[in-house]
Amino acid sequence: MASLVATGRYNSKSEVLREGVRLIHERETRLAALDASIARGLADADAGRTTPAEAAFDRLEAKYRAMGAADE
Repeated sequence: MASLVATGRYNSKSEVLREGVRLIHERETRLAALDASIARGLADADAGRTTPAEAAFDRLEAKYRAMGAADE
């Protein structure tokens, strides 16, 4: 922390701490969103709302082939 202040990157130790708390909050928010997304996916799987892997891969392949054709 002292080196961050000494190099002038931050004006004070409290600025460093505020930035650290902000980054932790940001990380926790992203993790909560990821947890919610996983929970929705598991609930969908439990309810049978899934796409067979082969169909998903076929759709992706078609999408990327079309993107490649558009670039030519």
